[in-house]
Amino acid sequence: MKKIEALIKPFKLDDVREALTDVGITGMTVTEVKGFGRQKGHTEVYRGAEYAVDFLPKVKIELVLADDMVERVVEVLMETARSGKIGDGKIFIYPVEEVIRIRTGETGEAAI
Repeated sequence: MKKIEALIKPFKLDDVREALTDVGITGMTVTEVKGFGRQKGHTEVYRGAEYAVDFLPKVKIELVLADDMVERVVEVLMETARSGKIGDGKIFIYPVEEVIRIRTGETGEAAI
């Protein structure tokens, strides 16, 4: 099993969720986060004053899935989250040792 964390632009969330549902993903965790990468934030003008926005809003999607689903999910994320502009985000893939469903005690892929 693997855990995928994807950091994407907030306006892409609905498209990504729909595309993941279409390939069989039945659950995910979504968190609103802030951060910066190579773009180092940006500057904005508000009421005539310029100020720096160091942390940009992003959405973090977390999925735990079977190994055989990883490649297809990464393809879907790449296709639907890409805008072609700087700051599109990142995908991280981690190994998962065990999953346990608290309610039933199921373990492994049955608990996903």
